[in-house]
Amino acid sequence: MTDVAVLGAGPYGLAVAAALSGAGVEHRVIGEPMSFWKDMPEGMLLRSNWTATSIADYRGPVSLDAYVAATGAEFGKPVPLENFVAYGEWVQSQVAPEVDRRAVRTVTRVGDGFTLSFGDGSSLRAGRVVVAAGIAPFARRPAPFAGLPLATHASEHRDFSRFKGERVIVVGGGQSALESAALLHESGAEVEVLVRRDQLTWLHGGKYQRMLGRAKPLFYAPTDVGPLGLSRVVAAPSLFRRLPRSVQTPAARRAIRPAGAEWLISRLREVPIRLGFPVRSASVSADGKQIRVESAGGDVVTGSHLIYGTGYQVDITHYPFLAPELIRSVRRVEGYPVLGPGLESTVPGLHFAGAPAAWSFGPIMRFVSGGWFASRAVAGRIAGRRQ
Repeated sequence: MTDVAVLGAGPYGLAVAAALSGAGVEHRVIGEPMSFWKDMPEGMLLRSNWTATSIADYRGPVSLDAYVAATGAEFGKPVPLENFVAYGEWVQSQVAPEVDRRAVRTVTRVGDGFTLSFGDGSSLRAGRVVVAAGIAPFARRPAPFAGLPLATHASEHRDFSRFKGERVIVVGGGQSALESAALLHESGAEVEVLVRRDQLTWLHGGKYQRMLGRAKPLFYAPTDVGPLGLSRVVAAPSLFRRLPRSVQTPAARRAIRPAGAEWLISRLREVPIRLGFPVRSASVSADGKQIRVESAGGDVVTGSHLIYGTGYQVDITHYPFLAPELIRSVRRVEGYPVLGPGLESTVPGLHFAGAPAAWSFGPIMRFVSGGWFASRAVAGRIAGRRQ
């Protein structure tokens, strides 16, 4: 038995654990620490700035600065993936040293609480459950590529060196697609990028924000999500959720539009990028060795493999551990759970942290820095109810 079961040991699960500990709430963290991040392609760099890469709080005892001070670790900027994983594992050692690494098979509603069953036949009773299980099950697979041999989502690859000497098509114009293309090129693959839009958007790494000098905090939040001005709005989820939906939707799109970090430009100079190429269809040759992609305008590109960096589409029915009857009890909009104070769903005691909270609390929930708000909101709700 535990008061709170936190499902997930990534940035959001660890942030929630830190906040629950601070609030004196008994809990158990369940999951493999930083598992999603460990499976990302080798050589990747984090697009977020230094403050926004901190877990739980950028000025707290488990911030990046605290990690560097405690361990003497040397970090590059932008932060390399392997450094972030090591940092996350250090945070886990601080806030959840006894993490339960087993995989939860099923979460069911029993009475006024929940029962979690594990593969070994054991079970755990929890008064509340916080789902912080990440976005891996939500990989967006566009219809032309779904189930097609030789076509894979960017998240399915850890080592791009296997494509050395091959011709690889990359579809997408955001960070995931563009950085995958750069890594493929640097691994010796022949790469061509297909982008639906007529132009690419590049993020300038805070160049314009720095021009504001001491006035920067007035217009740009340390959470590093969204452009000047809007950044401050999305950094306040309690305010953002009170805006009319007609304002929220375009603001969220503007804050998370597909874009690449400026430091990718030089790495892609030798990579052909074809703009204005909306994919209409894709097919594999009869011998199974070539993939053919056709645009809406009739242009054709072929290669030996296709990688689509098309992001993620939240749909909590894709979490395999949530029992069907529990899912049916959660009010949802386009796959997102509708959440109230403390990121609590319409099933009392069931909370969702991370990207699933984005429909209710804004685009900040899609990023590591959203854990600063989410963890405090969840802990405050739970501690308040207990009192």
